[in-house]
Amino acid sequence: MSTATAVLSPRLTAATTGRVLRQLRHDHRTIAMMVLLPSLLLGLLYLLWRDVPTLPGRPSVFDRVGLTMLGVFPFVVMFLVTSIAMLRERTSGTLERLLTTPLSRLDLLLGYGVAFGAAAAVQAVVTVTVATTLYDLEVAGSLWLVVLIAVVDAVLGVALGLLASAFARSEFQAVQFMPVVVLPQFFLCGLLVPREQMAGWLQAVSDVLPLTYAVEALQEVGRSAAETGTMWRDVGVVAGAAVLALALAAATLRRRTS
Repeated sequence: MSTATAVLSPRLTAATTGRVLRQLRHDHRTIAMMVLLPSLLLGLLYLLWRDVPTLPGRPSVFDRVGLTMLGVFPFVVMFLVTSIAMLRERTSGTLERLLTTPLSRLDLLLGYGVAFGAAAAVQAVVTVTVATTLYDLEVAGSLWLVVLIAVVDAVLGVALGLLASAFARSEFQAVQFMPVVVLPQFFLCGLLVPREQMAGWLQAVSDVLPLTYAVEALQEVGRSAAETGTMWRDVGVVAGAAVLALALAAATLRRRTS
């Protein structure tokens, strides 16, 4: 049986997860980018909006936008880090050597997803803690729901980064995929302009972009103290999109880059 079609092995997936985590542990710049960059960017937004007047009874600009950025920033950072990391595996020949072993493509990509998902969990906890303590971010719902949504959104970034890396031939090309994959989702997610105010065809495009549902889920947590059905539906859509992206990445992954 070829490695491309081999049955998923939990043991090999766990081994891949451990290998990726060991690599991350020695890459201090990547760790700093994943864990600290979202908090620093959120701090910049806090400084921009902290003195903006707010109508009585209405959340501040930072509370509204800062909360949704807790989902956007991990998505962007993890997409960038993962796409470059996987491309390095391929261009260095490491990927080709790995796939001559019983390790399947799905084992490899799932191992990456679990490893970076664990990193995303640390990132989310740090960012939410900093936002609610240093930046006084106020959220109506549970902070653990915010962390959950941020982690799921970061895993979506990992999955899309792995998928994009299959089509890049260099690190520069991997970075070029970011505006193609990330910016349209950011523009149409409802953060800049409410989706109901968009043209009909733009709303239709927004409906199929997973970041739209991540932003909507965070908005639900921001305005409701109780969990809502809409929030859980949105989390399910984002998680489903991540699984689909991982499956497509496994189907399109190449051993080497010419």
